[in-house]
Amino acid sequence: MECGAVRVAGIGFRGAATVDDLAEALALAGAADALATDRRKAGAAVMLALAARTGLAVRAVDVSGTATPTASARVTEAFGTGSVAEAAALVAAGRNARLVVGRVVAPNGMATAAIAEGDGA
Repeated sequence: MECGAVRVAGIGFRGAATVDDLAEALALAGAADALATDRRKAGAAVMLALAARTGLAVRAVDVSGTATPTASARVTEAFGTGSVAEAAALVAAGRNARLVVGRVVAPNGMATAAIAEGDGA
């Protein structure tokens, strides 16, 4: 990671996901300096519980219109992007953001995570 770069874990999840589901997806993706998700999901109890468990702040971002390498038709219809996890990571990582870990899926399919690095601005 470059000096001054921030590493953000984007998190996507289904409504019935548990904090353990989110934690499993995050563990598959790797270490991060912050968490991010779509603004409509940022206040969800499981997201806040993940933040408390990890000690990482949650960045609420607008993912709509963000291009992602992977795409789900359901997610595209609901959020205007192919992957909430990838888009949230990219937007929250700031200028010059790039994915360093593409979308990974929790074993039960209830949560996803991706990691992006950027300058955080």
